[in-house]
Amino acid sequence: MGGSSAIAAFAYGVPAINLEPVSVITGPGNIYVAAAKRVLRGTVGIDSEAGTTEILIIADSSANPKFVAADLISQAEHDEAAAAVLVTDSISLADSVRAELEVMLPKTQNSARAAIALGSQQSALVLVDDIQSAVRFANFYATEHLEIHTRENEKVLEKISNAGAIFLGEFSPVSLGDYLAGSNHVLPTGQQAKFGAGLGVHTFLRAQQVVEYSRFGLEQIADHAVDFSEAEGLPAHGQAITARFEH
Repeated sequence: MGGSSAIAAFAYGVPAINLEPVSVITGPGNIYVAAAKRVLRGTVGIDSEAGTTEILIIADSSANPKFVAADLISQAEHDEAAAAVLVTDSISLADSVRAELEVMLPKTQNSARAAIALGSQQSALVLVDDIQSAVRFANFYATEHLEIHTRENEKVLEKISNAGAIFLGEFSPVSLGDYLAGSNHVLPTGQQAKFGAGLGVHTFLRAQQVVEYSRFGLEQIADHAVDFSEAEGLPAHGQAITARFEH
């Protein structure tokens, strides 16, 4: 059992096999897995929908078109619905990357699948006026995987606010994050990087808030709390405080 069926089983339990409902479900998958996690959000905790893979590459004229093309193909081979996007301010680079794709794509094992992904509406070569515009585009797009191939990678990085995982420079392909680099492979997709983060220890932790006042401490703030309760039209809130000082 796997995919959306397994997610349903974990969320609701399966008495026949003594499977109890769980509290949190994590992990990536295809569009059906992502849809199942969306439906069950609130029934169980989820990390993110982590759907079909995405890569966005910010590159200027200094980028190596062969490296850029290879990285686009590497993610496009995942799924026909995978998104592979290059954002550049260099027409020359865009043309060179397109040429490299035409050479490299037929040689890859999953060329048919990758070709569909690269040729579909979710993938694109995007020309912008400058790298600042590329950064704005990237922050709006909020991609799962972001690569930066520019003359000033660190400066570009400082301006990125929305991305699941960021790979700096021409020798840091997304493939490293998939297998060896140590960054988590379970990352937000579908613009969820605007408000979510990749899977981590924090996914399985919950903060609990504990409040304790002494009599003296409560006396010091009682009037302020009562003022708030009256302003809000909930006087019983304030009375729950003043009752503690009535004799």
